[in-house]
Amino acid sequence: MPVIIRHAELADAKALQQIYQQPSVYANTLQLPLQAVEHWQQLCQRQPGFYNLVAELDGELVGQLGLQQFQNQRRRHAADIGMAVSEPFQGQGIGSALLRTALEMADNWLAIRRLELQVYSSNEAAVALYERFGFEVEAELTDYAFQYGQYVSVLQMARIMTNR
Repeated sequence: MPVIIRHAELADAKALQQIYQQPSVYANTLQLPLQAVEHWQQLCQRQPGFYNLVAELDGELVGQLGLQQFQNQRRRHAADIGMAVSEPFQGQGIGSALLRTALEMADNWLAIRRLELQVYSSNEAAVALYERFGFEVEAELTDYAFQYGQYVSVLQMARIMTNR
């Protein structure tokens, strides 16, 4: 059965909470473990410039990608993304499906020229995924976040549409 990518709905909050409670998921995002379901309900409510995509496989939510278009007039051409895939489904194309949909939306419907993200420099699989989709490393940010009791670095990556 194919992966279905759609916008998140309020009813998805509990499934999102379960995805983000998985150790490799919260470790590789800026989310904290054990977030209340209300946190995820708030994320599922429509906000200006925020596109909350989820991946569904056989009726189960298996991933999420948030695309936040900057609202400052001078930065409306840019957006930031963050993504997570449920542990049992990592490495099976879920991240690619989410990213492909987000890029199609950004390129063809939102007039986004610059798409940005931050990824832990130790997350080699994610870095490789982003590079396959045209993202390039712009900088390494030292001691960016606190993870498992120590400060870790992230790579600042971006993809720029040059035909606009």
